[in-house]
Amino acid sequence: RNMAVFSGSSIEGITINHYQVKIGNKYNEANGLSHICKSVQGDFQHLPWPADYFDAAYEIEATCHSPDRVETFGGVARVLKKGGMFAGYDWVVTDKYNPDNKDHVRIKEGIEVGNGLPTLATPQHIVECLEKAGFEVIDHYDANRGVHAANEIPWYDTLNGKMSLSGFRMTHIGRMCTHSMVWTLELLRIAPAGSTRVSALLNATAIDLVDGGKDEIFTPSYFFLAKKK
Repeated sequence: RNMAVFSGSSIEGITINHYQVKIGNKYNEANGLSHICKSVQGDFQHLPWPADYFDAAYEIEATCHSPDRVETFGGVARVLKKGGMFAGYDWVVTDKYNPDNKDHVRIKEGIEVGNGLPTLATPQHIVECLEKAGFEVIDHYDANRGVHAANEIPWYDTLNGKMSLSGFRMTHIGRMCTHSMVWTLELLRIAPAGSTRVSALLNATAIDLVDGGKDEIFTPSYFFLAKKK
């Protein structure tokens, strides 16, 4: 919606989640943008639009969920006009990831399980999949490079928690308090069955994301820009 207001472009998005489609389109209408903004329900492995439909495409932290990026990127190429640009931010393990390091493997697998991901890709794999799908890769880099520079706020800072009014809930004590409250609500049958397990899973993956960021073995913002041949 913000991009549509800024650019005047017509934007269509896809998600498999019906609730997100319903609410997204409700907000589009409430903001007077339903004539240029539309969400549709569907599988991004099998895009429903005709060939040569879009001038440009983008994805943000979405195709990391794809079980086959060549298929996904190939679908994007199909619906793009020739010369159309495709940009995205993907979740990847960096070149600092060492598969022989048990801590690195634990962190990687924790991120995958906690976020419902297939195996995290490498930057090289992203580029290879784009090229196999019919794109020329114009640029690609980690948007979080220099994450620990003196003038940078790490991308995982919010997840790390701090002893402040806004940051307390993400500290270890804050997580324990939230988890205990969820457990109590489930015990009283106010929260649905399984809520405590979900709470534990989300707490664990938040810690893995922070550890991955601190060790610089993971980034959620590997940027790429590609052009349909």
